[in-house]
Amino acid sequence: MKSRLLDNLGCLCLILTLLGLVSCRTSQIRPLNNLNGVFFQSENSYREPVLGSKWLVSLVNSNGKEKIELIDLRLRRKVNLPGINRSDSQPISVSVNANGDRIAFIRQRLDKTEILIYRRNLGTTQLIQLNPKGVPRRVSLDGSGRILAVQVSRNGRWDIDLIRL
Repeated sequence: MKSRLLDNLGCLCLILTLLGLVSCRTSQIRPLNNLNGVFFQSENSYREPVLGSKWLVSLVNSNGKEKIELIDLRLRRKVNLPGINRSDSQPISVSVNANGDRIAFIRQRLDKTEILIYRRNLGTTQLIQLNPKGVPRRVSLDGSGRILAVQVSRNGRWDIDLIRL
């Protein structure tokens, strides 16, 4: 009786394992070719991608010049960002909040490394000061766009500052 129960239990485990493998196989991870083909099959070089809920922001090298680019994934189009990309600066890091109305970025301009918040609805940028001072390297906005995490170099070590906007 005990042996029969163990045999049945072994068969049940085998069936569940096979079902698990089959269910994993049907939900394959695959690229979104319809989007990839539209945006990323060009001469431009894309890096540092960050997803909002319906937005993709990244740094793009176009003809040797770095710039920030925002893509509306629902409408499948690039979004105009007047005032964010300057000819006298180079973006280093970028992030977008969930609804795409705020973009945080770090740029190198002249001899300064700056953190800025871009508000799409106003088309304006706001400079964010670090206290204590340091050299920012990476930014990350939370979903609401109200809290910014910044990786900062200070005195030979890396810190993370959380900033309420």
